[in-house]
Amino acid sequence: MTAPTKPPHSSPADGPADALAGSPPGEGHVTLHASVIDWFDENARDLPWRLPEAGPWGVMVSEFMLQQTPVNRVLPVYEQWLARWPRPADLAREAPGEAVRAWGRLGYPRRALRLHGAAVAITERHGGDVPTDHAQLLALPGIGEYTAAAVASFAYGQRHAVLDTNVRRVFARAVSGVQYPPNATTAAERKLARTLLPEDEQTAARWAAASMELGALVCTAKNETCHRCPIAAQCAWRLAGKPEHNGPPRRGQTYAGTDRQVRGKLLAVLREAHAPVPQAALDRVWHEPVQRARALDGLVADGLVEPLSGGLYRLPLT
Repeated sequence: MTAPTKPPHSSPADGPADALAGSPPGEGHVTLHASVIDWFDENARDLPWRLPEAGPWGVMVSEFMLQQTPVNRVLPVYEQWLARWPRPADLAREAPGEAVRAWGRLGYPRRALRLHGAAVAITERHGGDVPTDHAQLLALPGIGEYTAAAVASFAYGQRHAVLDTNVRRVFARAVSGVQYPPNATTAAERKLARTLLPEDEQTAARWAAASMELGALVCTAKNETCHRCPIAAQCAWRLAGKPEHNGPPRRGQTYAGTDRQVRGKLLAVLREAHAPVPQAALDRVWHEPVQRARALDGLVADGLVEPLSGGLYRLPLT
């Protein structure tokens, strides 16, 4: 989600992005790249992980936090996190429970444990510096295909296809002519992303950031603003009359009354406490005992909560 230094665009003589009208993409996407990158230069949000001083660690932290979480919720936690742990080794020295505590209410707190595990590995294997090599990034605990590509691209300006939900939606509409991408990333989407990737490393890195921002601000899941889109005239979905989604039902995000909500309430008690918490204090956060016990067992199984003798619980120390 960062913005590497703006490179010169390739020459338009390389050919127009006429593949956007629905045929399989091939050569000639220079116009597409230039349009989106130029739009990004004018409209990119001023985000702290895009600043040079954020460094690779700041980029990595942002990528963990931004998974399934909007920017406005991430910003205050991100700034507090980097102030407290400006380098991976600073976080690695802390107990993993402190990462969970600092994660606050961002949701999906296993990300905090994974980020802590990555910090430990970076400290032990790479001298405390986030590795530049994509394969080494992918080998870190808690880092999958997307995060490795994002860090390599946004932190180091490398050429990788970075496919998050926003990018997948832009490609689905602009190139494939459908309203939404599949629920899970497919081999066809990966192939398309590689085909659309600029050859020049710096341009590719900026294209990754720009196409992601376009999906976040303009080509949104609901209420897209096509009149603001730099590639509206080439968009296969718009040119087809914006046909309605006819694929598998899109997964909704429910929260109220779910085990996830109960887990959040239990963790909130433990985050606020700096001593082990008795079972009775946890029992007060949710009225239904079976669901409450299931949520607590899940937290223990995920390594987010450590049970102690005497019916006490705490955030993990190891």
